[in-house]
Amino acid sequence: MTTAPSYPPGLPSASAAALDRSDSDVVLIVDDVPDNLAVLHDALDESGYTVLVAMHGEAALQRAAQALPDIVLLDAMMPGMDGFEVARRLKASPATAHIPIIFMTGLTETEHLVAALEAGGVDYVTKPIKPREVMARMGVHLGAARKARQDASQAREARNALDAFGYASITVRASDGRLIWQTPLARELLHTYFGEASPWAPEPLQTWLRRHVLADGNAEKAVEALQALAEPPRLAIDHGARRLTFRLHQQAGDSAGGGDWLIVMREVSDAKIIESMSLAFKLTAREAEVLYWVVKGKINRDIGDILGASPATVKKHLERVFAKLGVETRTAAAGMAMNRIRQLHPQFEG
Repeated sequence: MTTAPSYPPGLPSASAAALDRSDSDVVLIVDDVPDNLAVLHDALDESGYTVLVAMHGEAALQRAAQALPDIVLLDAMMPGMDGFEVARRLKASPATAHIPIIFMTGLTETEHLVAALEAGGVDYVTKPIKPREVMARMGVHLGAARKARQDASQAREARNALDAFGYASITVRASDGRLIWQTPLARELLHTYFGEASPWAPEPLQTWLRRHVLADGNAEKAVEALQALAEPPRLAIDHGARRLTFRLHQQAGDSAGGGDWLIVMREVSDAKIIESMSLAFKLTAREAEVLYWVVKGKINRDIGDILGASPATVKKHLERVFAKLGVETRTAAAGMAMNRIRQLHPQFEG
């Protein structure tokens, strides 16, 4: 009988960061038969893989959570927790759901092979194990997993870069409004404007998305419009002196049921615009506020209500604004201010 290799029984202080992945992929082998472990361990180790082992289901789940292996070779039939249940638990955890699983099984009946795939396996090999066949199968799935990780990393970096420039982003499923993912800034803005966190996009956003994506029952027109740069109207939500705008950016994935859509969000703060107007036209803070609300189309009475002043006081401020801008009418003042605002704040929509 082959002697089991002298690999360490566990990873008492290991973590994903503790393993050097620069030169080798990490493989977790799960089998309750020492001979099977020995054959695979030695073959994989000689081929340059970093090999971890587990001899029962609970140990497999612990190793996978600690080390986040690049691939799992999983025995289907084990006492206690079998391989099918181990696979289901790995796929149910967000931390390990991405790890490809290859089942090792002596069961060749169709229902058992189907069960392995339904439990989350990407492939299977039959016993007795042939190491070269196993490594050939592993190579295919490791390559696909590596590319998926690279794509996800690039997408994550792109989304974080948007956050850095004040553009939050989310992906929403058009058919039911589910939030597929969201950047940290997006999560913060959605909480500020709509309250408690939810797995679903806020109702005004869902309504806006359906209106422009599910028109006539399909998403092709929305895709064509974006490709032709005919962007649908943006959604704007006001929150006191702040405004959050939503812009339809592009479709992610296929168009089934309307598809998943990347939406870019940008917050515009009245306070920042008012401050820049004050500096640009040498206005006092109150004069800049009055001019800002003139740009927004408010009459003196409404401006007075907003600022807590009388219409007469607003009128006096406005007269001084006219003098400083060298204009005589509200329309001229609003036009001059709008031009400057758009220079300083291109995202401002008025």
